[in-house]
Amino acid sequence: MWWIILGVIIVLAIIIAIMYNSLVTLKQRTQNAWSQIDVQLQRRFDLIPNLVECVKGYMTHESETLENVTKLRTSWSEATTADEKMKLDNELSSSLKSIMAVAESYPDLKANQNFISLQGELTDTENKISYSRQFYNDIVTRYNTKIQTVPSNIIAGIFGFKAQELYKIDTEEAKKSVKVDFNNK
Repeated sequence: MWWIILGVIIVLAIIIAIMYNSLVTLKQRTQNAWSQIDVQLQRRFDLIPNLVECVKGYMTHESETLENVTKLRTSWSEATTADEKMKLDNELSSSLKSIMAVAESYPDLKANQNFISLQGELTDTENKISYSRQFYNDIVTRYNTKIQTVPSNIIAGIFGFKAQELYKIDTEEAKKSVKVDFNNK
């Protein structure tokens, strides 16, 4: 009889350890996925001073947009939480769309090799950010599902695993398409 009880205890301990380890693994993957977004966002923010300098001479009427981008870049370096960084990223995405749309009104700027190069790097970075966001949301969904389903939700509750927020666009402005106005000179 004692052997059976000992066997059941050992099997339960192994199951608990496996569930705990899978939760820890998913939590670490979630943190890593956010870190990948962070790296790409930092790359984008590092490109911004060059883009602003390149565009400044051409876009004299749009100085407010350029100032906003510079302000957002400064705020990014001061942001400490993922939520703050997500909000700033959404705002910056909207501002960068505006710069690229306004650039259409300046043929000399569009032909500038520096601008073309920066635009290519920014496009590449935006693609990487988009992929990183998708990957992050996939991992967060797996993690959140795991901590909410039986029996791993019991282990998650005992050891204090908390649900993570998905990366989402939180402003209606960021969801809108940019309108290009060629008569805005």
